[in-house]
Amino acid sequence: MKILQIGKFYPIRGGVEKVMYDMMLGLAARNIYCDMLCATTEDHPGGILTINPYAKVIAIPTQIKFAATMIAPKMIVKLRQIAKDYDIIHIHHPDPMASLALFLSGYKGKVVLQWHSDILKQKMLLKLYGPLQDWLIKRADLITGTTPVYVKESPFLNQVQHKVDYIPIGVEPINPEASRVLLIRQKYQGKKLILSVGRLVEYKGYEYLIRAAQHLDARHQVVIAGKGPLHDKLQELIMQLGVQDRVELIGFVSDEDLADYYGACDIFCLSSILKTEAFAIVQIEAMSCAKPLISTHIPGSGVSWVNAGGESGLIVALENSRALADAILTLSGNDEIYTQLSAGSLLRYQQLFTRNRMIDRCLELYGRF
Repeated sequence: MKILQIGKFYPIRGGVEKVMYDMMLGLAARNIYCDMLCATTEDHPGGILTINPYAKVIAIPTQIKFAATMIAPKMIVKLRQIAKDYDIIHIHHPDPMASLALFLSGYKGKVVLQWHSDILKQKMLLKLYGPLQDWLIKRADLITGTTPVYVKESPFLNQVQHKVDYIPIGVEPINPEASRVLLIRQKYQGKKLILSVGRLVEYKGYEYLIRAAQHLDARHQVVIAGKGPLHDKLQELIMQLGVQDRVELIGFVSDEDLADYYGACDIFCLSSILKTEAFAIVQIEAMSCAKPLISTHIPGSGVSWVNAGGESGLIVALENSRALADAILTLSGNDEIYTQLSAGSLLRYQQLFTRNRMIDRCLELYGRF
């Protein structure tokens, strides 16, 4: 069996491309040929990067960026050349460039469509892309989501539920380094450390997490890791509310250092407010470190399926800083609940969200062909 994953960007930065890359690595580890075709970003020159005898990345140089989409026309040419070499093309949505390349490729084999999220905010893009998206939904032999909730609730998929299934995202366990974890704990000595990770953008709901700090005492420390366009606005809010002793924006954190923050934190909090947050890989990374979660209930999103309320963490109402604060206080003030949810978080990760489990599920669905 030879698989080609098509979608998003290289180098690996966002969640969609991380899922593609991990699928490729996981399948290759089982001696199954799996390559990845994508457009470049960050001025990467592109080319073929051989990962191992069973996997390679084919990165096509981007010519133009439009509406957050990398336009790489040579992807069309490349796919036409290589499509016949693969038994299954596993395409990751949303990515108009990948969809256009498949449409023009002449490929006649099996297609798995991985539906990571609906296109929600980019109305103009959806208007232009809509006919191609409709074709892709029809062309796919199987459509998979990352949670059963999201694909069931998506208005774009309600007519094709007979060919819809799901593959939960899986990651390798996060491995913090004990000495570096200790340094972080010493920096915030005597405090309960609440960690949140993500780009500083509207849908992450960081405004509400910052406002929640007004209801916490100085024994709590909220640390937000990530960069983005709202940095200055959020920093200004921290100063206006006078919570700079309880909230810190620490900027971009490398994967290596982030592992230590997962290890050091007491609680992981996801304050997102829009369905743009479809899964939140950061949740399962924290779960692999046995951290109890606090997340918001986002209608139609899979976030509350990943974090099972009362099992791996607590779920609170959207856009509600008081509810976030109350959940933090519950976990920091009740050792019995904390211990129960910490153990439940790790168990849920082990049962559903390991990379091996994701690859098992991939092969199970590929086997239908």
